[in-house]
Amino acid sequence: MRKIAIYGRGGIGKSTTTQNTVAGLADMGRRVMVVGCDSKADSTRLLLGGWHQKILLDTLREEEEEESLEVFCKEGWGKTLCVESGGPEPGVGCMGRGILTSIGLLEQLGAYDQKARLDYTFYDGLGDVVCSGFVMPIRERKAQEIYIVTSGEMMAMCSANNICRGIQKYALIDSIRLGGLICNSREVDQEDDLIKALAEELGTQVIYFIPRDNIVQRAEFHRKTVIEYAPDCEQAQHYRNLATAINQNTNFVIPKPMSNDQLEKLLVKFGLFD
Repeated sequence: MRKIAIYGRGGIGKSTTTQNTVAGLADMGRRVMVVGCDSKADSTRLLLGGWHQKILLDTLREEEEEESLEVFCKEGWGKTLCVESGGPEPGVGCMGRGILTSIGLLEQLGAYDQKARLDYTFYDGLGDVVCSGFVMPIRERKAQEIYIVTSGEMMAMCSANNICRGIQKYALIDSIRLGGLICNSREVDQEDDLIKALAEELGTQVIYFIPRDNIVQRAEFHRKTVIEYAPDCEQAQHYRNLATAINQNTNFVIPKPMSNDQLEKLLVKFGLFD
């Protein structure tokens, strides 16, 4: 089983990209579990067709029946398994504790065992790189492949660089590796070339460039992935291509994060400070 975490700046489209990629893998016949690691509990809603799912911690507190994997994992589109770790209310408690509890319980109930017959587990990571919840899937050795969703926007690239600092730290003591950057286009000038240059500086690759298309928002409004909502459209094929690129990827590296000065020079080179 391959264990993958998707990271990126908050608001970059990380959860949407994760769910559409998972739908692409499910469309290929892969068995996938998605573990949402955000208190918003929106990491599985497109696969489950609902706005927000009941989080594992609430289920753990409220369910009177015997604990089982079926109680905490809901089956979503394409026979995906969906779990929302959830967390405390804003301003109350630590997000990392909820994720740690969820991972421990899933392990205890056999979610990661061979009998579960999973091909992939995806963790939809936190956007906040300073929160302890950000590193939990890595620290607990439940994620070994990392992909970063970014764009040609300055703050998205800064965040990608910061995430690489965290990956580098844990890669030195474990087998954590970066699989590449996913560009979720914002139609910034020279965006394709800019993200390729960023990837080169970080010592990695652009695994896929996802063009901007309003059908993504329309599918979200209908609480579906693009592949379910409009399976024959061009954007659905892009997500299938991304899923294929991840499925076939063998290029995993320890990233080389840039200093702030190096990153600024890259941005100046492409005229973002003009």
